[in-house]
Amino acid sequence: MRGSKAVLTLLEKQGVEVMFGYPGSYNLPIFDDLLQSSIHHVLVRHEQCAAHMADGYARSTGKPGVCMSTSGPGATNLVTGVATAYADSSPLIVMTGQVPAERLGDNAFQEADVFSLMMPITKHSFRVLSPDRLPAVMEDAYGIASSGRMGPVHIDLPVDVLKQEVPEPWPKYHGLLDRSSEDLSGVLDAVRLLSSAERPMILAGGGAIWSRCTDELLTLAEMLMAPVSTTLMGKGIIPEEHPLALGMMGMHGRGIARRAFEQCDVMLVVGARFSDRSTTVQSDLPESIKIIQIDIDPMEAGKDKRTKVRIVGDARKALQNIIKGLGRTRKDTPWGRRMKHLRQQCDCSMDLPGEPIKPQKVIYELSKVLADDAYVCTEVGQNQMWAAHFLRIKTPGHFITSGGMGTMGFGFPAALGVKYAHREKQVVDIAGDGSLMMNSRELATAVNEDLPVVICLMNNNWLGMVRQLQNVAYGRRYSGTDLARNPDFVMMAHAYGAEGVKVEKASELEEAFQRAFRSDVPFLIDIHVDPEEDMLPMVPGGKSSRDVIHGRCRWGCEMNGTVDVNRIQQLP
Repeated sequence: MRGSKAVLTLLEKQGVEVMFGYPGSYNLPIFDDLLQSSIHHVLVRHEQCAAHMADGYARSTGKPGVCMSTSGPGATNLVTGVATAYADSSPLIVMTGQVPAERLGDNAFQEADVFSLMMPITKHSFRVLSPDRLPAVMEDAYGIASSGRMGPVHIDLPVDVLKQEVPEPWPKYHGLLDRSSEDLSGVLDAVRLLSSAERPMILAGGGAIWSRCTDELLTLAEMLMAPVSTTLMGKGIIPEEHPLALGMMGMHGRGIARRAFEQCDVMLVVGARFSDRSTTVQSDLPESIKIIQIDIDPMEAGKDKRTKVRIVGDARKALQNIIKGLGRTRKDTPWGRRMKHLRQQCDCSMDLPGEPIKPQKVIYELSKVLADDAYVCTEVGQNQMWAAHFLRIKTPGHFITSGGMGTMGFGFPAALGVKYAHREKQVVDIAGDGSLMMNSRELATAVNEDLPVVICLMNNNWLGMVRQLQNVAYGRRYSGTDLARNPDFVMMAHAYGAEGVKVEKASELEEAFQRAFRSDVPFLIDIHVDPEEDMLPMVPGGKSSRDVIHGRCRWGCEMNGTVDVNRIQQLP
């Protein structure tokens, strides 16, 4: 068979059911063979969104998402979406058409060195110059993307290779799968540290979500009576209504999570990399703290100088071994009682009355209509942090956001990828007006593909997070952040064939959400929120947790300052 047919056949063999992409002259052989393929093609309106949709599909299924573009500008448009997936360890198969192999280097029409462009933002980048290499490359790509620390793999496909015959029989190929670097030798040391800890804590990141280790992590937390905090990417690893769940930590994290981080004596870090946004200034940690780090990537495990035990491997397997080693359960501890007491203090009211509508009120009303297994996607900015701080996620892996790259425009196309994979579930995109405008054209894709996603738009007519930074650090000198001439978003939704409603009063929120989730077409709720409401608490960039800005948070009234850990046993 010709190369393009072989590509699709090999994807079908891996169980691929959908591909997100955009055609052009150099990938037309694949689009021609798609007419006889079991793989469904979703035509996007911009190639960046093809990568984001494949990314959302991958994060919600655990399987690699597939996207494709033509060469030149089609491929360069993919770059932002691929970099987003790479930053968050999301597995993609990224295919790009290319000029004929014999014309490479001739500066042909729409020629670009996509192979080199993709190399720094993928686990591996292939350029296939001969059709007999296709079977091996396709198998390698799928294996590399979905093994070890997962991530995107790129395949550059010259059009003449797609048109040529692939020699048969195809050889059985055992190619470039990640060599295992598993090292569980530290498990016994981890067991000893955790057994002797007086104030143990668990910090879970995106790696814990990817390993699907919720049951093991929750079992261990209950055995140790150890509170669990998460990074943004680990949000929801255990149900956030559980008594041991402290919520997200970091720049816009919860006060109780920050306090546990500062006061624990042993910290078990599962699939988290101590980013600047989640741990802010690490000097806040006392030198005496002992860190146990579990990570599938040997380059990440043990980065912090306080790391006493380094375990490299799948988090689920490592936790299972630690649980076997512990073998006993703590019933009650002073540390546990202290965390329970502080958790009650760190429980802000979101049901704020009045107009303009407060973003907290939006999250409060949304929470009332969301099913326990709903998927929540977010854009990037204040909207993202409102959701991360206040929304309680009940099902692991159902909070999908751009973390490491912080890509505006991610949420809506990612939600479409999620909805394609889970048509029976509620899927909502929590958006800001600035971020939604970047990829709102995908409303056409949503309508054409019958993907009734709900867009919860918190519209404040500003680039809210940048405005907030100008407010905090630049003396309220606002520059380049005013979005006062926004379009009428409801009319825009109607123009694409979707539905929409404008909400300007808090009393209208409940009915709007109920109507949106009953709709059988995409639905946009344009909620006009208070532009003066900053996303607080906030640790300003480069500052320590002692410099946190609390805002409405009650935590600051009682808990500001450092609590002497020696007094913990005396506290209720």
